[in-house]
Amino acid sequence: MHADPDKTETVADRQETLDFGPPRPLVREPRSGERRRVQEVLGRAFFDDPVSMFLFPDERRRETGFAAFTGLAIDAFGADALVLTNEAVQGAAIWQRPSPGRPGWSKQLRMGVRMLWVIRGGFRKAIGLGEFMNEHHLQEPHYYLAALGTDPAFQGSGIGSALIQPVLECCDTERKPAYLESSKRSNIPFYNKHGFEVIEELQIPGGPSIWPMIRRTG
Repeated sequence: MHADPDKTETVADRQETLDFGPPRPLVREPRSGERRRVQEVLGRAFFDDPVSMFLFPDERRRETGFAAFTGLAIDAFGADALVLTNEAVQGAAIWQRPSPGRPGWSKQLRMGVRMLWVIRGGFRKAIGLGEFMNEHHLQEPHYYLAALGTDPAFQGSGIGSALIQPVLECCDTERKPAYLESSKRSNIPFYNKHGFEVIEELQIPGGPSIWPMIRRTG
């Protein structure tokens, strides 16, 4: 099959007939003063999450409670924290960089006295959850995805995929695994698409199930 030799087609001509889809959302670290917005978007994203509902059964304070809870995780990670968002702060990811020999974030978290104020009546639940997750946490150095969420109004627009891609590229370059605990069965296919595989299903004592997942490089 041959093209018409008398017609000169430019790249621009071809591009007009092709649908490249929406551009990938720009990913960056939060700017100064944006931390509260990042936590708030995660509070909205996790409103119907089983673990969030377990920790904050009162719907009236679940959104703000979980938002504050994500702030504790960021502080617990300290210098190992890597927080990413998109330009309009419509989603966010909280990662923990590899650091051999450090305790898991949940173990650090239980040391924070601020948790008493944030969790209030759910303090014992949070302590139990932290200890449970720490017992099953991956021990080898890895990138840990502690939280990933998109504002419900913008879910399905590719923000979640964009937020994890830069770190997954680091995993490939450094040949390190990535690890997470999915708190929704329905989210497992999304993580499968990005190379994560379920290790097992765990039942939180008195609470919902979670699915630890790992992504290994070649």
